[in-house]
Amino acid sequence: MKKINNSVLALALFVGIANTNAQEKKTLTLDEAVQLGIQNSKNLKIDAAKIEEATADLLEAKNRQLPELKVSGSYMYLPIKPTVDIKLPGVSGAGGPEVHQVAYGSVNLSVPIYNGGRIKYGIQSAKYLVEASKLNTENDKVAIAYNVAQAYNNLFKANQSIKVLEENLTASQKRDETFLKLENNGVIARNDRLKANLQTSDLELQLLEAKNNYNIANINMDLLLGIPETTEIEVDQNYIEEASEVKTVDFYLNEARENRKDLQSLDQQRKAAELGTRSAKAENLPSVAFTGGYVAADIPKFLTVYNAVNVGIGVSYNLSNIWKENSALKQSKAREMQLSATNELLNDNIKLDVNREYQNTDYSKKRIMVFEKSAEQANENYRITKNKYDNGLATMTELLDADAAQISANVGVINAKADAALAYRKLLQTTGTLTFK
Repeated sequence: MKKINNSVLALALFVGIANTNAQEKKTLTLDEAVQLGIQNSKNLKIDAAKIEEATADLLEAKNRQLPELKVSGSYMYLPIKPTVDIKLPGVSGAGGPEVHQVAYGSVNLSVPIYNGGRIKYGIQSAKYLVEASKLNTENDKVAIAYNVAQAYNNLFKANQSIKVLEENLTASQKRDETFLKLENNGVIARNDRLKANLQTSDLELQLLEAKNNYNIANINMDLLLGIPETTEIEVDQNYIEEASEVKTVDFYLNEARENRKDLQSLDQQRKAAELGTRSAKAENLPSVAFTGGYVAADIPKFLTVYNAVNVGIGVSYNLSNIWKENSALKQSKAREMQLSATNELLNDNIKLDVNREYQNTDYSKKRIMVFEKSAEQANENYRITKNKYDNGLATMTELLDADAAQISANVGVINAKADAALAYRKLLQTTGTLTFK
């Protein structure tokens, strides 16, 4: 029997070591977690592709101002003798040479001189859209920084709750042992001892729930940071002390107007739309270009042409613009109106967001003071009730109620501090000033 017990113990120890090795532990500060989240964000990879696309559009717009050089050539075989009738005075086509092949080649050059500003507007508009894409990326980084902070906060709260519950469960289990001895000695009734056991069982359930919440929060954090989901993250215990002194709401509103990247991105889009309208108007103007070319042709036994160089000025104008309405102009004006309305709506939402998060931050700080006061009262109440119980002046129910209130109050202080730190970061996010290294 002893050999069997030793084997079971060795197997359990081996399994425990294997599980420990399978789950890597990683200590991360909040700034380190944010950096990992940004580095491995799939949303930012999509944003990077959008920047590349916008940059390619800018390159295409710039290419329109460069000369166009085209080379063409062809060779044709004529299986049936063509009829050649030359109408030049003194030249007869009768009895002319048989023509069975023709070779032709040309080089054409076109350099834009004037096109109503369409090329210039297109380049500048594309630059604005590239800048807008970059600003959208910066805005997404701020959002990711807050999302990571929120996940970090949930992990911190779950971890702290586990610590408090474990401490209280240990104390409760020791108390159960003491009460069992008192019951065996006839000092307390069995019912009182069972009440204490029930509270211990309740603490065990709370601890199981807290560990379950911690595991879920840990997996969520791992996925958010782009690291293996088997990694156990250990949070920085100083996280909840990071909140700074809150300034006036007007200060944060001004910060939002100056720093919100989505607002700046929208401004770049509006500038691009304005240039799009000017470019659409230019569609009704003619285009002028410098042209040049070289032509060479060879028809064996009949005609050879080379050194046929030409230069000149080309003018093109689409006469259908006279009776066709400029749909591109209407679309561009509608785009301008849409962006203008979006800008007004975004400004209203920013005011609402900043004011709401300012109130939440102020509220969360006040909650800390209330919870700390409550914890002091609960701890003192438990001390007094414990003394009374030891002297036979309080019931077991009163002692257990005081203990439960003490646990709840102490957990409440930790959660309130963590929520306050997160609320402050949310306020910074709404102003566009949430920093990340």
